[in-house]
Amino acid sequence: MCTHLPPCPSADRSDHDTAVVVSAHPEQGWNLLCNGTIVFDDTGELLPDGQTVAPLRTTARTGA
Repeated sequence: MCTHLPPCPSADRSDHDTAVVVSAHPEQGWNLLCNGTIVFDDTGELLPDGQTVAPLRTTARTGA
């Protein structure tokens, strides 16, 4: 999908989420990247081949 130079990293690379946003939908909570990856506001991702990347979640620390 990427037609500009330098090309964005492909969806199968570890840095795939650094690709250029080609369609932003903040009202719906997602962006489409140049490499076909959909990135959600909760940090979850949907890759072009249908695989999902779970959101990065941190567990709340409880203080005593």
